[in-house]
This record gives sequence, structure tokens and C-alpha cells, in this order.
Amino acid sequence: MATTTLSDVRDGKKPQNPVAAFSGFLDKLKPQLAMALPKHMNADRMARLALTAFSTTPALQQCTPQSIAGCIMTAAQLGLEPGIGGQGYLIPYKNTCTFVPGWKGLVDLVARSGRATVWTGVVFEGDDFDYQLGDAPFCRHKPADGEGKFTHVYAIGRVKDAQMPVIEVWSRGKVEKHLKQYNKVGDRHYAKASENNFEMYARKVALLQVLKYMPASIELSNALAVSNAADEGRGAVIEADFVTVQEPAADVDRDTGEIKGASADAAGPTYAQITDELKSAKTTDEAMAILARAKHLPEDQQADLRTLAADIPF
Repeated sequence: MATTTLSDVRDGKKPQNPVAAFSGFLDKLKPQLAMALPKHMNADRMARLALTAFSTTPALQQCTPQSIAGCIMTAAQLGLEPGIGGQGYLIPYKNTCTFVPGWKGLVDLVARSGRATVWTGVVFEGDDFDYQLGDAPFCRHKPADGEGKFTHVYAIGRVKDAQMPVIEVWSRGKVEKHLKQYNKVGDRHYAKASENNFEMYARKVALLQVLKYMPASIELSNALAVSNAADEGRGAVIEADFVTVQEPAADVDRDTGEIKGASADAAGPTYAQITDELKSAKTTDEAMAILARAKHLPEDQQADLRTLAADIPF
């Protein structure tokens, strides 16, 4: 985040520590964060969680503060704490941070409604595992202290006062096939980072199938939309209880605004081009039309352009 220029060296300026800079950024964000949080959460705690994730994850320090702030706001609106008990995660994709609800966060959201319960499990070689679907479903799992790679994952949901549970069982091969089919970000997908991440992804995939049959709250519906967007490499923001999914950010040179690996005509106008167009806009409608052509740019650059448009006297 912090860079040292030649003028800084000549002037004897000491570059600010990235963690300290981000801490100051969070302090300014707290009032806005407090308004988004449910009553049982507080802005100071959310800021500490974000700072802990930032300081312990070097890749997050390459993300824009605006994208991290957006993720914190999304987590706050869902009532989930990133990095705590698997409720959710701040995942860096190049210079953009994405909030990914964890399977434990989804379980918690279902429990809060009081109308259903859900849970998941993972099966290793040597475990005693048996299940049956149909009109008399059951799932029996006796762990045998298995280690290594899992063989199956399962999720079970039970609606209050319902006679039968909803059961979903996936083999490891089925999960791998699902990831290959729906992964839109290649090796940058969080499930590919480690075996533990893949296990968490697998449990959530099975759980998502069960959640289709569970009573849905607004928070759960929004969490599912955010989760789906993250798997596609897209950001998502929650505004007035509605989720807006953003287009995948293009790979843009941070200094020049040029789009890497594609022509500007194919991928859209550059940040510099849209800036020039906004400066010459004559009406609010014209400025809005220009902003609509910036959806392929990173979220922080879009935010800068919106600020520029707001400052133009029409």
C-alpha cells in the first residue's frame, strides 16, 4: 500500500508502515461501519478483526483499502465476523479483496432464524460411514481419527417440526468436478490454496444444496448471493437489503490505467480515458452515462470516478 518515491528519499520522509496506514483508514471508517452493524456487534471489534487479517495476510496488503472496506461492510451487514470460527474470510484476488461467507457462517444464519437447523460433516478413509436417501433418509458417521484427504462431505438440514431431514452427500470427485466447472478465477480460487481450504469449500458446496430446502431469511439469501459472486471472482455489495453483483475486475495497470492483456476497445475504456470524459461532461445525465462505462474497472477506481463526478459543478 505504501510506496516510497525519489522525492520522499530526497526530502528524508519515512514511508508509513502499511499496517499503521490501514489502521488509520479503519478509524475513519468506524462511524459508517457502526451504522451497518446489527445490535449484537460493534465497530471496534470488526475493525480489530480486519486489522488482524490485514497484518497476518501479506497478500491482503496488496489489496486496495477500498475493496477491503467494502468486504468489511458486507460482512457487517450479514452479521458475520471475518476470520472468527469460519464465519467468513477476506480473500485477496490480486489487488481486490473479496468477502467469502464460510459454511459455519451459513449455519449460524440458519440457526438465527429459529425455523431450521443445518450442519455438515467430512468423511476420511477408515471412518464408518453409511447413508440412505429416498423416503426414509438417514446419515450415520462414526469418525475413526482419519487424516489426510477426505473421501466424502455431507450436509443435513432439519426444518422445525418436519418429520424427515434433508440430506446431501458428495464424494471428493464430485466436489472436484464442481470446482472445475464453476471456478471462474483459476488457480486464484481460495479452494486451491490448501487442503483445508478445499475441505471448507466442499462442506459449503454440500450445504448449499440443503439450504435450497430450508426457510430463508434476508440475511441468508444475501449471504448466498455474496458467496456465489465470490466463486465467480466478482465483488458484491449490499444496499437496502439487496445484493448488487459487480462485473469481474479487469487486470489494470495501477499507474497508467491501461488494461493488461487486452485492447481497450475489447475490454472497455481505461481509467484515464473515463477521467478525461468526465471532466468534459456538461450534464448530470452525461456524467452518469460515462460512469456506466466504467464497470470493468477495479472498484476503487470506480469509487474515485464517482467522487470526481460528484464534484463537477453542472
